[in-house]
Amino acid sequence: MTDDHQLRVSKIRNGTVIDHVAAGQALNVLAILGIDGTSGEAVSVGMNVPSDRLGRKDIVKVEGRELSQSEVDVLSLIAPAASINIVRDYDVVEKNRVVRPDAVASIISCPNRNCISNADEPIQSRFTVLSDGVRCDYCETIVREDEVAANLDVN
Repeated sequence: MTDDHQLRVSKIRNGTVIDHVAAGQALNVLAILGIDGTSGEAVSVGMNVPSDRLGRKDIVKVEGRELSQSEVDVLSLIAPAASINIVRDYDVVEKNRVVRPDAVASIISCPNRNCISNADEPIQSRFTVLSDGVRCDYCETIVREDEVAANLDVN
């Protein structure tokens, strides 16, 4: 007899499971990781699934890839409650909660067209991390948590 209330998603052999992502953010997680369906990585996504901690959550499993610290830093901006689970040979060998950095550089573009970071100056974008988003260190434009993915610097 099976429990119809149980979430069934296949295990991955090696890779990363990003759990406790706020409901509706899974596609932004994929964008941050540069996963568009053409990169060859096997990906499982659970969206809007029940969660004791969040009420509803998304889950992203990426086969054959462990995240870099800069990827985790960006994820922390849109998924501050997320946990990153590293899987090797079907076993979770490392489990960490994301920790928001104090600042991020070169990963988000400032949406202010007049910001010096958008000019042809030899500088990188820099943002101070706030509780609900980030603030540009040059022009002080604030990018809210739900707008971060739209301002990713994918170049």
